[in-house]
Amino acid sequence: MLKQNEVEAFERDGYVLVKALFNPEEVKLLYGIGTGNPAISEHALDLNDQSGKKTRLTLWFTPGNDHYGYFIRSERMVNAVAQLLDSDSPVCHFHTKLMQKEPKVGGAWEWHQDYGYWYKNQFMFPDQLVSAMLALSPANKENGCLQVIKGSHKMGRVNHGFAGEQVGADMEMVNHALKTMELVYCELEPGDVLFFHSNLLHRSAANLSEKPRWSVISCYNSQSNLAYAESSNSWKEPIVAVPDTALLNWEAGQLSAADFLRKENDPALKDTGWEENIKTK
Repeated sequence: MLKQNEVEAFERDGYVLVKALFNPEEVKLLYGIGTGNPAISEHALDLNDQSGKKTRLTLWFTPGNDHYGYFIRSERMVNAVAQLLDSDSPVCHFHTKLMQKEPKVGGAWEWHQDYGYWYKNQFMFPDQLVSAMLALSPANKENGCLQVIKGSHKMGRVNHGFAGEQVGADMEMVNHALKTMELVYCELEPGDVLFFHSNLLHRSAANLSEKPRWSVISCYNSQSNLAYAESSNSWKEPIVAVPDTALLNWEAGQLSAADFLRKENDPALKDTGWEENIKTK
């Protein structure tokens, strides 16, 4: 369970960092699957940033009985998210994405809010959406760690449009936010988890270092937070939590059976004219 001051930090700042929530053995297992399981590479999506560099991710919806499923459904994750969602409704899992930023070639993520994407899925309540990012390798300024604008979740949803092949926030509002609030570099060690609000403005730079930056981001919602334009089903199915010991001690199924996202099926990646394109100057 999160401490009260951690919950208060999340509400005040839009994020909270929990150090060493997963131990080195657990991280080694998940990182090994991520780098060695062909299902990850076969279903990976490449999205160009504005400079043309590619950022790579693999995304799936239903948390199964594989090792990543045990991570997503672990009691420490589900209980922490339940505290942050502060809802009487059960916790559900929207999706998990494995972020793969390789040395020298890993592209940037433009400034955005997660709800800038998920608004197109027609989730009703941004306060009932939480992301949890587990570092699988060190994340620092040199390899493009996450940057956040502290307290920016209180701005509400900012207009979003396309920036390269990504969805990015209106840069005029981002620049106002940067003049008003603190920019924070979220440097993480493997096993650390950063929980953040769906309206928190965040970005990451390209990985120009000699070392990879891999992370896994699981996105959760309250069951009462209806998504009227989301075709997957996991967002409305309460998570069946498993003991924290399951990750290392339970027999696991195959991740290859997961319901992976295909790029053409994501409403947030389709330019349907719902808003003007992002301001880039």
